[in-house]
Amino acid sequence: MAAVPSGLFAVYKPAGVAWGRVRDAVETRLLRELNAAPGRAPRQHIRFLPAPGGSDGGASGLVATRVPMLADHPLVRGPRFRKLKIGAGHRLDVKSSGVFVLGIGHGNKLLTALYNCHLTKAYTVGGLFGKATDDFSDMGKLIERTTFDHITREKLERILAVIQGTNHKALLMYSNIDMKTQEAYELAVKGLIRPMDKSPPIITAIRCLQFAPPEFQLEIHCLHETQQYLRKIVHEIGLELKSSAVCTQVRRIRDGVFTVEDALLRTQWDLQSVQNAIWNCQLKVKSEIEKTLGHQDRSLLHEVEGEMVDAAES
Repeated sequence: MAAVPSGLFAVYKPAGVAWGRVRDAVETRLLRELNAAPGRAPRQHIRFLPAPGGSDGGASGLVATRVPMLADHPLVRGPRFRKLKIGAGHRLDVKSSGVFVLGIGHGNKLLTALYNCHLTKAYTVGGLFGKATDDFSDMGKLIERTTFDHITREKLERILAVIQGTNHKALLMYSNIDMKTQEAYELAVKGLIRPMDKSPPIITAIRCLQFAPPEFQLEIHCLHETQQYLRKIVHEIGLELKSSAVCTQVRRIRDGVFTVEDALLRTQWDLQSVQNAIWNCQLKVKSEIEKTLGHQDRSLLHEVEGEMVDAAES
């Protein structure tokens, strides 16, 4: 009998598809496989049936026979699994692609725990100089064309350095930590200086991956962002360079402890692949929660350890 998976895993969301449809597609595939798996044998009960070849219908012509209960027949009972509680992590808008974390069963609690860890996410963001649109993407309504021949990689990287410096100051401000204390030093060593409450979007690192005007590509590490915020950053970079720019691609390559290598492609949204993905990521998830929230909620860690033991036994 197939067991319902429980934990966290990541899938790769393609561009042009809403995150809700991705989650529904995963749920539909898992439900189909769970219901197709062999179930328990129907329960048996005793019925008194006419003996083979018996001519009369008296009690002497009846034989006690063990027969399956009709209540356990698949056509009477219906599907064993009708819905799975699948939660979604940090969402991606329709135009974006990349790592999309989902949780099943106990994984929904872990999604909340990881959200409270305020982990950074990494994106590759494509840009195109010389155009401006109403929604900052290359698919929006064109509102301006500009020249870009004067833009060099050095000028672009100077702008990126300014953006990173400004955001670093914001990171320290919203982390609410006195940087002169021993606590600040220990958190910095562990890489735990981050806002632990709500804050505006913060870019922790930004660099240029490719520069081939009019096209360029950035790698951006950030917190509390939206994909539209990243498109606006590309637009503002174009303005700072006395030109204009639109965003051509937003692709999430890391969400906390989950990377592109962990994300299941559409052909892998099956029960066995999901169970393997949950098992492979359990240690990383437990380690991150323990490092960030362990001193706050030991009960959650015990639940995570219990899930790992159950998964190993199954």
